[in-house]
Amino acid sequence: MTDSDITYTLYVQADPARVWQALTEPALTRRYWGLSFETDWAVGSPMTWVERGARTSDPEQVVLDCVPDRRLSYTWHTFTPQWAAAVGIEEELRAELAEQPRTRVTYEIEPVGDTLARLTVHHEGFLPGGTLIGMCARAWPLLASSLKTLLETGAPLPETGHDEEQGSGGHEAHGG
Repeated sequence: MTDSDITYTLYVQADPARVWQALTEPALTRRYWGLSFETDWAVGSPMTWVERGARTSDPEQVVLDCVPDRRLSYTWHTFTPQWAAAVGIEEELRAELAEQPRTRVTYEIEPVGDTLARLTVHHEGFLPGGTLIGMCARAWPLLASSLKTLLETGAPLPETGHDEEQGSGGHEAHGG
């Protein structure tokens, strides 16, 4: 991690296709992240984030790169008042997050032998020392670990203080 980007790597006992599914299929993202994406995953396509009843869309919230089972990249989401209300973020914090530059998330998936995949999450473009990088630096290890646990055991990590069916979502877990 630097003052403007986060890189987190983990090994998952699953093939790259299964890791890809966990990153892109709404039924799986809801389980470990508590949200889903509405998109066709084509480069340039818009992405709508759906979390706790809030739908967040923005023309700059798009897929940047997509190579199934290998690489996925998109712009980080838009901090709307509706999103903030749905996840329990105070307006002052939401406004602060919304003023920071839009960031980019990239997932690299690499096979390691026949039964493992290396997943690297790279989140870049943060305002150095800003609130968002601090929130995301705490969130990515939890999210990645919950994805790994879901694929390896069939259940995500338990979430403290939230409905377990929502997975490890909430503003703490997605940096917003």
